[in-house]
Amino acid sequence: MISIAGEQLGIIKRDEALKMAEAADMDLVLISPTAKPPVAKIMDYGKYRYDQQRKEKDNRKKQATVELKEIRFSPTIDENDFQTKLRNARKFIEKGNKVKASIRFKGRAITHKEIGQRVLDHFADEVKDIANVEQKAKMDGRSMFLVVAPLADKKKN
Repeated sequence: MISIAGEQLGIIKRDEALKMAEAADMDLVLISPTAKPPVAKIMDYGKYRYDQQRKEKDNRKKQATVELKEIRFSPTIDENDFQTKLRNARKFIEKGNKVKASIRFKGRAITHKEIGQRVLDHFADEVKDIANVEQKAKMDGRSMFLVVAPLADKKKN
């Protein structure tokens, strides 16, 4: 058994341990029931639970959530439109989010996949100072996409 102060009290009968806990106005908590002999501790269980919940809440607060934002391009995008979308993507990356750049091919444009590939390569080249390519450009149905993630040392939460 372990006392309130944390020192070992040795092997004590259950009834005696309960009396000691009651005298200290504390709870007798079974720490390791499968051990031979079982280990119990005298503590304020309500305070212990409260402290645990506070720690969990603080850990959840500190946890950063990474979202996947999508920027859509067309294979025939003009340079000014590209720069506007690039600015938005850079904002997302600087906030610590991943960015999925996708190109949707319409009609017969799918026969010229290399044009879409060039747009995505240009995008990856423009953001390489703040992000790295997590997933290279690949086709998925009529869409081609690539995913970039912020560099580890550039993350801002």
